[in-house]
Amino acid sequence: MLSAEPIIYGLIFIGVLVLVEGVYLVAFGKSISLNSRVNRRLEMLNKHDSREEVLAKLRKEMDQHLDRRGIPLYSLLADRAQKAALAFTPQQLMLMMVGVSVFAFFGLTIGTEATLPVRLIMGVAIGVGGVFIWVNNKAKKRLAMIEEQLPDAVELMVRSLRVGYPFSSAITIVSKEIKDPLATEFGVISDEATYGRDIGEALKHMAERLDMQDLRFLAVAVTIQQQSGGNLAEILDGLAKVIRARFRLFRRVKAITAEAQWSGKFLSGFPLVVLLAIQVLDPHYYDEVLDHPLFIPCCFAVAFFLTANLLVMRMLVNIKV
Repeated sequence: MLSAEPIIYGLIFIGVLVLVEGVYLVAFGKSISLNSRVNRRLEMLNKHDSREEVLAKLRKEMDQHLDRRGIPLYSLLADRAQKAALAFTPQQLMLMMVGVSVFAFFGLTIGTEATLPVRLIMGVAIGVGGVFIWVNNKAKKRLAMIEEQLPDAVELMVRSLRVGYPFSSAITIVSKEIKDPLATEFGVISDEATYGRDIGEALKHMAERLDMQDLRFLAVAVTIQQQSGGNLAEILDGLAKVIRARFRLFRRVKAITAEAQWSGKFLSGFPLVVLLAIQVLDPHYYDEVLDHPLFIPCCFAVAFFLTANLLVMRMLVNIKV
């Protein structure tokens, strides 16, 4: 007799990811997506919101998650949610975790015959884990797009400076000419400079919030030029070349280490796939050893070594560029 429970677990987990993404788009509209043709800040301004209101709203979204790092459960999500610049407030994100956990629990209740404790534990694990994976994917996608856009943005600033625009105007041009997510980030810096904040300080804050080395280079270059003078266009032109070279080297390193990364994932995932296949093909395969005193300790030992394999392989291929 085939067991459909593992398949149901997977379907419920996928349903959780789809549910979270759907709620997010329904709540905040397609303008929140990263591939929007018109960047989100300009779209908000076109809705007749004042520049000050848009700046306040965007800054609140960008900084709200790290302010809630003291919440025990939410501290696991705060850093990734910060980098993803989610429009969800911390309270909404926690309610989402609760909601999808309840959704997963009812799905397990309807689709499986698991005991109540198992359904509760699995429901919470799927709900919290699903939201965390969704947030983490949002953050990784957003940071990757910013890294790819940054050289073009710096070169656009160089061209603007060479035709006579001041640096603050060059920042404004970047915020209008490129796409999100970097457009909205530079738009916030442009608005902050309009209201009196130092541009170097604003760039440094953005670099620390996104934890990106290339943005730190940009912030340091602008700060040094402000303090000691010099040709900012030439400085940024050299910086753009360095960023492009680092980006190409990073892609090359990523390609070289891809085999090792997938080897680690395969070696850790293959035993789980085999376990799932055995459970589907023969649900009673492990019945004779379930009551053995070493069965549970051995399960924990296997889980520990599989996790250690992933971590060790990740450390071996985590080459800093």
